[in-house]
Amino acid sequence: MTLSRRDLHAMMLGVAFASGGASLAAEPGGGEDLLAHVDPELREGARVLLAQRSMEWTRQELVALRARIPPPPKALASPSVERRTIPGGPGAPDVAVQVIGAGTGGKPRPALLHIHGGGFVLGRAEDSTPLCQTIAAELDCLVVNVEYRLTPETPFPGPVEDCYAALVWLHRNANALGVDRGRIAVMGESAGGGLAAMVAIAARDRREVQLRYQVLIYPMLDDRTGSTRRVPPFIGRIGWNEAGNRFGWTSFLGAPAGQGKPPHGAVPARVADLRGLAPAFIGVGGIDLFVEEDLEYARRLVLAGVPTQFQLTPGAYHGFDFIAPQSRPSKAFVAAWMSGLRAAFA
Repeated sequence: MTLSRRDLHAMMLGVAFASGGASLAAEPGGGEDLLAHVDPELREGARVLLAQRSMEWTRQELVALRARIPPPPKALASPSVERRTIPGGPGAPDVAVQVIGAGTGGKPRPALLHIHGGGFVLGRAEDSTPLCQTIAAELDCLVVNVEYRLTPETPFPGPVEDCYAALVWLHRNANALGVDRGRIAVMGESAGGGLAAMVAIAARDRREVQLRYQVLIYPMLDDRTGSTRRVPPFIGRIGWNEAGNRFGWTSFLGAPAGQGKPPHGAVPARVADLRGLAPAFIGVGGIDLFVEEDLEYARRLVLAGVPTQFQLTPGAYHGFDFIAPQSRPSKAFVAAWMSGLRAAFA
């Protein structure tokens, strides 16, 4: 597969998005053994991830990693992107958001709150601007892309409250934004998917906003994965790995991952009652570190009476759709969640 310049940029974004890939030499059995589990159309991207320097997950290394992340991609020519600062939660600072695809009057449209990924410790809203513009154009909706505070500088509940404040602002200002309050969804990838799940739980519990839908793209849902819960040797070795997951959750919780009882709503997989949550789409790759926790969360949602669509992509690693966007598995994956969101907005 020959990669275009666009694909190469997507790979770089994917490395920043899913940082934590280990080198070929560091992997048990060697990189080629790992590649045997990868869909053939995703192998070239996997080789790029596997060739990255193995990272020691410390605060010092995190600072260095943040400095190496490439500039965000350029925004598309349209829809419009407006930067705003909105009120944060009680006692919290203001929150920066992008308002994408604002209408010019007419019939109220659906809206999506988008939350970027990055293991709770990395990422910027601007990294997802073109994606949000594409969603806004294809689904004729408004997208609010939120810049939440990162950890470990701001542990739970700070990042969740930033995202929830953006949801409340969107709901309260629906008339001015041309939005239908009955058609508001939340979406995120990886840690953003975990935060989206937390926002959906907060929306149910606080009863201020009734969400129409939640789109959880390989969401980070369980702090026990990679700490007290181990995974098979061929899972979670390309892209986001166990060491990164422990560091991300420990940074987010302000306590060792997988130990003790987390605050309510901080770890979606450990929330006892999932009844009454918004209908969900959950998608993950078959060799993603999060495959087991995402399968289990989907199972529990179904048993709780929550309409849930689950999409499993065999041979796909974490962030595969960002890293190889033109591949068949990536196109099918994006089409699946886009279809679910389109139906929810209908």
